Amino acid sequence: MRVTILGCCGSIPGPDRAASGYLLEAGGFTMGIDLGNGTLARLQAVRDPFELDALLLSHLHPDHCADFSALTVLRRYHPAPPFDTRERRLPVYAPSQAPARLANAYAPHESERLETDLSDVFEFHALHHGVLRVGPFQVTAVPVTHPTESFGVRVTDGARTFAYTGDTGECPALDELAEGADVLLAEATWTHADDRPPGLHLSGRQAGELAARARVGRLLLTHVAPWTDGEAVLREARSRYDGPVRLVEQGAVYDI
Repeated sequence: MRVTILGCCGSIPGPDRAASGYLLEAGGFTMGIDLGNGTLARLQAVRDPFELDALLLSHLHPDHCADFSALTVLRRYHPAPPFDTRERRLPVYAPSQAPARLANAYAPHESERLETDLSDVFEFHALHHGVLRVGPFQVTAVPVTHPTESFGVRVTDGARTFAYTGDTGECPALDELAEGADVLLAEATWTHADDRPPGLHLSGRQAGELAARARVGRLLLTHVAPWTDGEAVLREARSRYDGPVRLVEQGAVYDI
């Protein structure tokens, strides 16, 4: 199992940096996780987007799903797709309001919005707290604390376990999500301060404390905002977690 970083910038894309988007692969199966601003461009640089076997969206903030509209255009209007995209719709696992909200984002005006249905090329599945099977992966979706319906995911191929926090503030669900994972991909949007708004994001220190508490094998930090000092976030995490920890880089590939 391996993860490719399409983008890792937090809250908005940064200079030459896409927002959140990842590829998780095992056994010849490719699952996209999030598709934020700029990630479809990065995906095309490393892979044919038609090779996606499934897509999972942790939540519906634009920095995690904005390029879904561009993916819709690709799947609807590419002049020579490798297969019939209406016969082979892409499975999309996302919060319950995804079909309506993503249709709203795609439609350019109100009359089209009222008629827009993206299920011609996508097959939507609502995430909920529980286990689902996606290709070779067993995926456990765990609701986390954020201003909109949001999920972290724990993914195993039977041999290795990968956990991804999505966007979240501190909450008990994170321990369930991360416990004993081989790799934890944790958001760390900002440095730690007592006046940070609760229920929104993790600091580098909180990500490190989670990794230590959950006894994970390796910690990867992502979603650092472009106005945040990434090295300071990294130092915070290392001050709380003794295992291997890295600040992820766009384009990097990490074995799980």
